Amino acid sequence: MTSPAKIVAKNANRYARYGLSLPRQTLRALEKRGIYCQPSVSIEHQHLARRYVLRGIESGGAVVDMGHYCAYLDADGNPAPWLQQIDSISGNGRHAIVIAPELVRIEMLRVGHTYELAITRLWLKSEEGHTRPVIATAPLFRGHQGTLAVEPWSAENKPLRGTVAPLFYTAAGEVLDLPERFDMAIRNISGAVACPGCKHAHVAVAPATNKGGEL
Repeated sequence: MTSPAKIVAKNANRYARYGLSLPRQTLRALEKRGIYCQPSVSIEHQHLARRYVLRGIESGGAVVDMGHYCAYLDADGNPAPWLQQIDSISGNGRHAIVIAPELVRIEMLRVGHTYELAITRLWLKSEEGHTRPVIATAPLFRGHQGTLAVEPWSAENKPLRGTVAPLFYTAAGEVLDLPERFDMAIRNISGAVACPGCKHAHVAVAPATNKGGEL
């Protein structure tokens, strides 16, 4: 019989690799509202550069009562440069492709005024006897059931998007300190989950140079 400790560890590893573990009811609600967020990453091989890289997709958006979004940063908490932007007619889907050997994924879910936040470091790790690396992960922050009093998804509060972030609490009711180096990214993604019909990247930035996917 699997021990509770191993089950907890397995669940933690799963969310670190694939993102927030959302109940089926929540996934159906997001699908019904046309919100597509892809927090999983893949390993790709650059033949010209002869190296492996991680590929992530900044994606998501919001409607009035829900929002789900994921984006990527570098190890220092700076926005990752995109390889390319993705335009769509409907919105609330894919916005940009990010390529790098190491990424920090920031993912947020909003249901009404309640927020979930996960920040995870992802990098490539070599394994003895294998030429293809594996994805290593490390959770950096997890906020449960945060709250934000204002409603930035409303038209009159649109100027607040990207300037405010929800508060998260410990089980004892104390405010959790958000990681300072991710402060701007947390504010930006808080705006993303309050951006109805989102059609643009909230976090990724234009690359300084872009040659065949090499950053």
